[in-house]
Amino acid sequence: MSKLDMLTPDNSAIALIDYQPAMYQGVQSHDRLVVFNNIQILAKAAKLFKIPTVLTTVAKDSFSGPFMPEVTDLFPSHDIIDRTSMNSWLDPNFRKAVAATGRKKFVIAGLWTEACVMFPTLDMLKEGFEIYIPADACGDLSVEAHNRSMERAIQAGAVPITSCQYAFELQQDWARSETYEGMMDILRAHSPYGIQIRFSKWALGEHASEGGTKAA
Repeated sequence: MSKLDMLTPDNSAIALIDYQPAMYQGVQSHDRLVVFNNIQILAKAAKLFKIPTVLTTVAKDSFSGPFMPEVTDLFPSHDIIDRTSMNSWLDPNFRKAVAATGRKKFVIAGLWTEACVMFPTLDMLKEGFEIYIPADACGDLSVEAHNRSMERAIQAGAVPITSCQYAFELQQDWARSETYEGMMDILRAHSPYGIQIRFSKWALGEHASEGGTKAA
């Protein structure tokens, strides 16, 4: 296993941590709508490529509220692990779910970066996992908090990525027709490039020429 090996549906898993109303309220490092869209890119890509996925919340019933349904609805058969610990790795059910994936390459995304992402990252690195953090799908109390946390994670050995990079790394080749339309759906719904995809579909359709004939 090497960090030079790209993430694939066969060698990686993903943990999505604490995308809950109370946690979103604290996010000041990013536009919350950006985080809201980017976590959906991750979740929908994981669903599309059948990536083992771990979902977890903190203090769901007493404080933080439920995991965002835009993600949990994608995984209706998944148990959502609720914890009391900021550090997911301290929860035995989380560790059990991670072990059940059988994977050592793990993507970790969550709210907030300085605790709910960084703490399990450090512990899982010590346990021999390779950790990849999609920074644009995480958020924190300030830009400073997010950036320092990412720097600390990187210094410890984690690999920074982005949400779209994750999806593209799984797709690799647009000729992979079984996931092509799913990828287009993700980009249309959650990325600025979706505007271009919509325009291209329109341009190649009935309005491809002044005469209104369809492109071949």
